[in-house]
Parts: sequence; C-alpha cells; structure tokens
Amino acid sequence: MSNNRRDFLKSLTASILAPAVSVEAEASASQRLHSTATPQRKQPNVLLMICDDLGYGDLGSYGSKLPTPTLDHLAEEGVRCARHNAAHPICSASRAALLTGRYAARSHTPGALFPHAKVAMAREEQTLANLFKAKGYRTHAIGKWHLGDEAGYLPTDRGFDSFYGVPYSDDMQPLPLMRNGDTLESDTDRDELTPRYTEEALKLLTQRASEPFFLYLAYSYPHDPARGSKAFRGRSAFGAYGDAVEEIDWSVGRLMDALKRGGQHDDTIVLFTSDHGPWFQGSPGNTRGRKGSTFEGGVRVPFLVRWPKHVPAGVTCEAWTSHLDVLPTLAKWCSLDTPRLPIDGSDVSAAFLHQKTMEERSVLYFSPAGGREMVHGIRSGPWKLRVAQGTGEIYINDQGMGREHYLLPQPELYNLESDPMEGFDIADRHSDVVQRLLAEIDRQLESFPDTTRTQYAELRSRPASRITPPGAAPRIQHGPLPDWAWEPPERR
Repeated sequence: MSNNRRDFLKSLTASILAPAVSVEAEASASQRLHSTATPQRKQPNVLLMICDDLGYGDLGSYGSKLPTPTLDHLAEEGVRCARHNAAHPICSASRAALLTGRYAARSHTPGALFPHAKVAMAREEQTLANLFKAKGYRTHAIGKWHLGDEAGYLPTDRGFDSFYGVPYSDDMQPLPLMRNGDTLESDTDRDELTPRYTEEALKLLTQRASEPFFLYLAYSYPHDPARGSKAFRGRSAFGAYGDAVEEIDWSVGRLMDALKRGGQHDDTIVLFTSDHGPWFQGSPGNTRGRKGSTFEGGVRVPFLVRWPKHVPAGVTCEAWTSHLDVLPTLAKWCSLDTPRLPIDGSDVSAAFLHQKTMEERSVLYFSPAGGREMVHGIRSGPWKLRVAQGTGEIYINDQGMGREHYLLPQPELYNLESDPMEGFDIADRHSDVVQRLLAEIDRQLESFPDTTRTQYAELRSRPASRITPPGAAPRIQHGPLPDWAWEPPERR
C-alpha cells in the first residue's frame, strides 16, 4: 500500500472518530439535563461567536464554494447581513470596539497587542460582559482574548465570570492556554484549539442554572497559520485555511445541537461573525483589500443573527451595520443598562427584526499602519470618502514595520452600492458630498482623545505627491516632477 493511501486512510479514520467522541460526550451531558431543562426565560441567552481573519466571502451563504453547511443553515434560520463592517481592520482594536461599542481610539487600544504589551484596553471601559453580569447573567469567555495579557486586563477583570483560552493570536509565542488567570500550558498545542474551545463551550451550555448566560466564543482561526485538528487536517479541498473553516463550521454545529437538546435552542440569541477581513488566504468577496486595509475588504465581514420568534428566518439585511452596533442592540434586546461612557454604535433592531431602512449614519475608518490608529476615511450610507492611505502594498497588508500615512492629494469618493470594489473615484462629480463628509470627519473628531485629533492634524500637513493616482499607494515626490512626467490639468 502506498504511503499516500496509508495517510489518506489514517486521516479518514480520524475525521470519522473524533467528532463521534464529542457527540457521545454531548449525548451524556444531554441525558443529565433532560429532566431538569428550565422553562423559557424572559431574558434570552446570548452566544456571540467571532472568528479570527475570516473573510466576507468565506461562507457558502456569502458565495463561497468552501463547504459550511452548519453556518449556511444558521443563515437560513435567521438574518444574513450583507453590509456589516468591523469597526477596525485589525485584531485588538476590532475586538475592543465590538465589546464596548466604542472606537478603539477612545479606549486607547492599539491595533494588535503583542505578548506582555505595556498598554491594553483602558480599565475604565465597560464591556458587554460587565453589562450582562450586572443583569444577573453568567458571563463566560472562551478562545482568543487579545485585549491585554497582564493582571487587571484579562477577561475575568473585564466582567467575565470565567475564561478558558489564549491571550493573543496563534502566530505569537509562546502561546499559553489559560483558565481564568492561571496558566494551564505554557505553550499549548495550536492544532487542538478549535476542538478544545468546543468542548469547553459544551460544558457551559449543558450546565444546569436558573440564570441566563452570555457566552463569548472567539475562535483562533482561520488566522495565519491556519490549523485544523487531526480530525480535519487535509480534509478540505481548500487547503489548510479550508480545514480551519470547516472545523469551525463543525464546532458551531455541535453547539447548536447542544442548545437544542438542552431546550435553549429557541431562547438563545446566536451571533456569528469575524473580527475583520482575511489576511493572506481566504476571500474578501466582492470587495477590495484585506486585513489591515481601510478598503472595504479589510472591514467587511459576515454577520449572522438567529433568534427564533423575533428575528425573521431566511432574510438578507441590506442595511449598513457595524460591530459598533452590537452592544446597543443587545442592550435593547436583553434590557441591559446604558453604559457609563458614550458609545459610537446604534441600536439596529429595526434593521434586524423588521428590515427597515436605517437612518443614514457616518462611520469612520481607522488604519493601524505604523502602529497608530489613523483616520483614513468616512462612510455615510453608500458614500465612502477616502482621505488618506498608508505606504506599502495597496491590496494586502503585506509590509511590516515602517509604514507611514499620507494625506491623499485629492479625496476619493466611492458609491459602495454601485461600486463595492471601490474602483471608480467619482469625487469630481459629487463635490457637495465630498465637502459634507470632510466636515463630518472634523465634527466627529471633536469628541476623540487629543492624540487622535493631533495625529489627524499632522496627517493633513503631510500630503502625498500630486502624481498619486486615485486608488494608489501614496507617491512621495520631493522637488519638481521629472521632465517626462505628465499629469492632467485637474491634478496640477
């Protein structure tokens, strides 16, 4: 027998047996619960699942050929959001905004925290977990945290009753597996993260308790280097990235089965999303750019909402929504208190529950290039104005240190309804929209910390060369143009 055939049979055997073990464990837990299932509660449970670097085009319900049957079924049972963006195109900043409803610049959260970083999300910030806990919810965090790995900044310091997972991304080392504030393994097995997160979540979902729960499950994948466990390695036709996504789909299926067996299937709000666009692998769908970019591909993410008898089934939401809206919307649905600090998101219940058109709102775009959160643009409804761009590769975040921000010689305007790829600058056709959005950037920045306003003022004093074409990385030209260079009169 050839080695390839032996490897195939071993992989096939593992892929069949590993899920079976989990199903047996779930069945046993279900039997213990069967006679003690609690009646439907007034306050719904909440299961919020977020992937790391999953692209807008990576699910079947968003046009992918990658098989994701469980998540596609989740979309059929609820609302699939077509125009939902993360608040930031990079890890820590995006997660801070999701959990607080505030831009990361307000919470002083850097784009991506490294191990033992001396800065983290500000202590005075209130998270979703704080708000749920104040209303009697059991609050649990599982998976990747990435909002501070020092004492005082871990999930159990930010409103969560428990934490099981890793403090930062899978490409950082060593990668400790933690429970609450204790280290279980100094450098954990990255291959087994998804099944271990799943088993931990199943334990929580099958606990007998009178209080509702808020479970924040942050998968570590498909962040590069994407990994699947032994049961899924080599299983996907879409490579290692596909292995990771298909295993996450399997995980979600196990959790949904557990909710159903425990009588909580119809009493739990289920949300599934990603922290931002894909990095080097994966699909940003019909958008331009990837992780780290302020083009839409850096921030557009899949967003699924399931809540039977409240959220309609099989509906596509065309409203412009954001991770910033998650906190105020859940606060409305679960009767949570208003946060102490002003938030940037809005309650979008009308869009999710009734597909109503939302009032046009303005959303800022921040770039993490060069280690700073710098304003690059603004969107109001379908109109997106780009005013700045970082140096380096324009389509992907493929340059390390040394990136700098420059003001574009002319603002670029795109209509995302007719041009989701941001390929046609129409600023010269809509000068009124350009001026309105420029003024809106100034208005919004009035409420931001001094550092954000100062950085934007510095940016405005650092324009790129006027030979920079629309949609391009900044051209840096010192002195007069060379004799051979020609430019149209409107750019002179």
